[in-house]
Amino acid sequence: MRETAYAKVNLALHVRGREPDGYHRIETIFAFAEDGDLLEVAEPLVAGAVELEIGGPFEALLAADAGNLVLKAAHALRSARGVTRGARLNLDKRLPVAAGIGGGSADAAAALRLLVRWWSLPHDPPELHRIAEGLGADVPACLISSTVRGEGRGDALTPVDGSELSGRPMLLINPRVPVPTGLVFRAWDGVDRGPLGADLLGRNDLEAPARLIAPEVGEVLTALEGASFAGMSGSGATCLGLYAILDERDAAAARISAAYPGWWLLKTRLR
Repeated sequence: MRETAYAKVNLALHVRGREPDGYHRIETIFAFAEDGDLLEVAEPLVAGAVELEIGGPFEALLAADAGNLVLKAAHALRSARGVTRGARLNLDKRLPVAAGIGGGSADAAAALRLLVRWWSLPHDPPELHRIAEGLGADVPACLISSTVRGEGRGDALTPVDGSELSGRPMLLINPRVPVPTGLVFRAWDGVDRGPLGADLLGRNDLEAPARLIAPEVGEVLTALEGASFAGMSGSGATCLGLYAILDERDAAAARISAAYPGWWLLKTRLR
C-alpha cells in the first residue's frame, strides 16, 4: 500500500497575536499540491514491530529514529486503537526539509491515512483529528489535504470552497536554505495587520521576518514575477507561483531553473 504526503501551501497567512506560552494565533488558508513525499507500507522484518526506512533526494536530512513524525504517528495510532500488528514504512523523501510546505506534518498525516487502511481500522475522523493535533499544528490540515481555513495555532479548521483554484498549475521553488519555523515566528514584529478576508489568496505576515533570516526568499519571489499569484508558503523558504495554464508554468520553470540551477523546483498543480 502507498500514500502521498501532499505538499502543503499557505495561500494566505495572517499572524494575529503571540500567546503567553510562545505560540501564535494565526489565520491561514491551507491548500495542497497534487504531489509530495511518498510513503509505502509492508510487513515488518521483525514481527509486530513498527519500522521506518528513508530514501529519496532529501533522505540525508532526516533520521529514522523515535523523533521522526512518521514513527510518532504510527505509534500514536497503534496505542489509540490497541493494534498489535506491525508495519514497515518506507518514506521516499522528495520534498525539502524545514521548507514551509508541510514536510514532516504531511508525512505524519500520510502515515495515519495509510495505516488506517493497512491495519484495517474503522475510519474515525474525530479520533484521527485528535491524534493529528498531538503531533503538530499543521498535521490536522495535512490529514485532510484539501483547502481549509485554519485558525488558532492552525489546527482549528473550517472547510472552504477551493474549487475555483483546484487544478491550477503551480510552481514551488525552494532556494535550498532551511528556515526553522520557530526562528521566523520569534522574528515577527508583533503587529496585528488584520484578519483574513473572503479571498483565498493573500499576504503572508511571516514573509518579512523570513527575509531577514533568509534573504534568498526575496530572490525567489522576484524570480516568480509574472505568475498570476506569487507568495511565500508557511514560514519559508519555499515560495509558490500560480499560473493560468501549464505552458506558462513550464516556461517559468525552465527560465528559473536555468538562471538558478541550485534551486529546488516542483512543477505541480493545486488539488
